[in-house]
Amino acid sequence: MIKTHKEGKKIVSSLGFTLLLLLIIITYLNGFRSLEFALCLFCSILIISFVLRFFRVPKLIKEHDPDILYAPAYGKVVAIEETSEQEYFKEKKIQISIFMSVWDIHINWFSIPGIVKYFKYHPGKYLVARHPKSSTLNERTTVVVESLEGTEILMRQIAGAVARRVVCYAEVNKKVESSDEMGFIKFGSRVDIFLPPETTIMVSIGDKVKGNISPIALLKKV
Repeated sequence: MIKTHKEGKKIVSSLGFTLLLLLIIITYLNGFRSLEFALCLFCSILIISFVLRFFRVPKLIKEHDPDILYAPAYGKVVAIEETSEQEYFKEKKIQISIFMSVWDIHINWFSIPGIVKYFKYHPGKYLVARHPKSSTLNERTTVVVESLEGTEILMRQIAGAVARRVVCYAEVNKKVESSDEMGFIKFGSRVDIFLPPETTIMVSIGDKVKGNISPIALLKKV
C-alpha cells in the first residue's frame, strides 16, 4: 500500500471530497449512464492517482556512512560548478543542483548526521526551477548542517513555476540524522547543495539520483 506524506493528506482529502461531490451532483442530474458521469469518474481517478503518487513516501535505507553526503532529493543532477555562495559562507563553494520534476518524490532529507547551524526562509518569485537566477530570486529556504566531523554543508530548497510552496522542518541547534526529513516542496522544484572546494564529487551532470539513497559526495574530515 502506498503511504501518503503528511503534507499531502489534507490536499488528498479535500480533493477527494470535491470530486466525490461533483460525481454525486452529476449522478443526481444525469444518472450513472451519462457520458458526463463516465468522463468525470475517469478524470477523477487520474487526478487522485497523480496526487497520491506525488505525495508518496518511499522506503528508505537507514544505514549510512557518516563521511558521505547522500542526495537530499530525488531528481536529476543539472549543475556541478564552482560558485560564490553569498548568503552564509560568502566564499567559493562547489554547487550541486538537483532538479525535481512533477514525477519525482518531493520529500527532502538532511542526508548527513549533524547539527543545524543556520536556517532562513526567503519569500520570492516563482521562476522555472532550472533558471540560473531561481536560486536567489525564487521562494526558498537555506539550511546549514555541520557534520559530525565539523564540515558545514548548505542546502537550499527552491520553489519553481509549478512548485509554489516550500516547507522546511529545520530548527537551529537541533541534532539531525541523515534519514531525517528536512522538508517538502509542493509540486517541480530544485535543491542546491554547497560543499567545500576540496570535496570529492561522486555524481555527474545528467545523473538520476534517489533521495537519501544515492551518494553524491565524499566529505573530507576537518
